[in-house]
Amino acid sequence: MRHSQDFLASCGLPSTDPRECPDSTKRFPDGGQYRIEIPSTEGPRSLAAVIEEAAARKVPVHRVSQGSGILLMTDSEIRDMLALGRQQGIEVNLFIGPRATFDTGAQAFSPAGKSLGLSLRGSDQLVFALEDVRRAVDLGLRSVLVSDLGILQLVARAKRSGYLPADLIIKTSVMMAPANPASARILEDLGADTINIPSDLTLPQIASIRAAVNAPIDFYVEAPDNIGGFIRHYEVPEFIRVAAPIYLKFGLRNSPDVYPAGTHLENTVVALSKERVRRAEIAMGMIARYMPGAVMSPLRAKDLGIPAEVSVGALG
Repeated sequence: MRHSQDFLASCGLPSTDPRECPDSTKRFPDGGQYRIEIPSTEGPRSLAAVIEEAAARKVPVHRVSQGSGILLMTDSEIRDMLALGRQQGIEVNLFIGPRATFDTGAQAFSPAGKSLGLSLRGSDQLVFALEDVRRAVDLGLRSVLVSDLGILQLVARAKRSGYLPADLIIKTSVMMAPANPASARILEDLGADTINIPSDLTLPQIASIRAAVNAPIDFYVEAPDNIGGFIRHYEVPEFIRVAAPIYLKFGLRNSPDVYPAGTHLENTVVALSKERVRRAEIAMGMIARYMPGAVMSPLRAKDLGIPAEVSVGALG
């Protein structure tokens, strides 16, 4: 195996999964090792519930993310959600564009077609996705969630060209999660600002990805059932040690898949959001007991995609 290991090393990649799982020396720009993300925050009522529950439980929240998509939110709902995020200094991350599972194609639902994930089909869907980004950015959004390699590259190019704001955060979805350091490097090279990796990786496998990329890692401490249902709260201190800088995410085992959400599911979505905050409180207890020296990023960190206050129609 030595020749292949040497070739990986020549590419600047780890030549083996480091069994010793060395401490990560990488940090967020503010020096923090970890941040807290509450996923599946599907709209303003859900975000308000997260904020209220986090205050009651003394849980810091740096970022919330949404999965149903910008296209299924009204302008007023987006404005309300961004206003809450701006007031609280929380990054609001919204999923962009349509996706294969929303489209008319059947392959994404076939046993052999799962690899399509939430990719975009054809040029029209790339246009739709860019329109989703433009609309939300025009309303003040500064953090988008992508699940397709092509749109990742296009949004990154749009940032560099000035077509989209340079401070727009590009977060990659768990539905395109890289399982090895070479794949993670590709996402970073294409413009990913934070990278969601699979929730079933071992610590050595996580360490190999961390060695290959500088971007923050997003990681489901508790994964929803549809991506495995793993519950790894006791490993949180090791995740921080090995994978910093890391966003700790809290999905929910044994809960319904609410995508796409809407008013017909709003009470359920709000209840799930509150429980995710409770799960985060449990993890904070683990950190306090087993890694009290871990450094959390301050709230309202400067590099968070906190919504901007802009006038409607700012991008034309």
